[in-house]
Amino acid sequence: MEQRILGRTGRPVSVVGLGTWQLGADWGEVEDKDAVAVLHAAVEAGVTFFDTADVYGDGRSEATIGGFLKDNPDLDVFVGTKMGRRVDQTPENYTLSNFRQWIDRSRTNLGVDSLDLVQLHCPPTAVYSSDEVYDALDTLVADGVIRNYGVSVERTDEALAAIARGTTASVQIILNAFRLKPLDEVLPAAKAAGVGIIARVPLASGLLSGKYTKDTAFAEDDHRNYNRNGAAFDVGETFSGVDYETGLQAAREFAELVPEGITTAQAALAWIIAQDGVSTVIPGARTPEQARSNAAAAGFVDQADDMSDAVAAIYDRHFRATVHPKW
Repeated sequence: MEQRILGRTGRPVSVVGLGTWQLGADWGEVEDKDAVAVLHAAVEAGVTFFDTADVYGDGRSEATIGGFLKDNPDLDVFVGTKMGRRVDQTPENYTLSNFRQWIDRSRTNLGVDSLDLVQLHCPPTAVYSSDEVYDALDTLVADGVIRNYGVSVERTDEALAAIARGTTASVQIILNAFRLKPLDEVLPAAKAAGVGIIARVPLASGLLSGKYTKDTAFAEDDHRNYNRNGAAFDVGETFSGVDYETGLQAAREFAELVPEGITTAQAALAWIIAQDGVSTVIPGARTPEQARSNAAAAGFVDQADDMSDAVAAIYDRHFRATVHPKW
């Protein structure tokens, strides 16, 4: 699989990584053996980047990855985790003391002395511009408990604020065929600054898998059931912030664009990889078959790039006017 440098980490990572939110059982229950099987399938297909967070399953996702890497010590996998969602979301909680506690917990979960990459996990907007926050992160790098730091964002202005800092290694942002705003400013700014871009929610919470209908039912503990209106966390994390029926119509139109021999999900992932400035895209997978299929999307970039004008037209019809005001 193609490898790209992940911004200021200097580390090459696979263009298709693995998002592991679902391995924490926040999208419905996942057996431990099934989670490990997904990790095996991903690395066998060429994936070298795992993305996780300390709140995914209250640490379960991190611990699963840590156990997997301990059992496979020869694997060269770069792990990015996230921190900050374990406390009330006020800027005052983003302190060096709290960072140390969160990082120590993640190091234990992952079984490492130093974390490859720590990302602030969609904190309050003011945090992205706080000198004290960046000073604290620099201290942790100097102490050797983290090697690199980045941010995960909800808004483009937050991404731009982080990119402007000379030490931010990467920015994780929602980018998919139904969420195009990052293409305007964020990706060009990141490329110019040498900051990596990690594209998250690439399938719009599964809409772009091509498998959902109006009759699809989601488990009670699946955020696609309980967060459709943003009751639990930012509404943009679920179906790109539009109502489910609108998302389904857009997904049907997207599926009509997909060339023969490619699945809808593969086309959606390949389209993201084709965008200039993207380092890696991090789809989740609940089964080994999904992990392998996602990884195979790296081979279809040229075909998907040809869909760009039609993708923009779908966005204009269904998303540009209805996109959440925060964006």
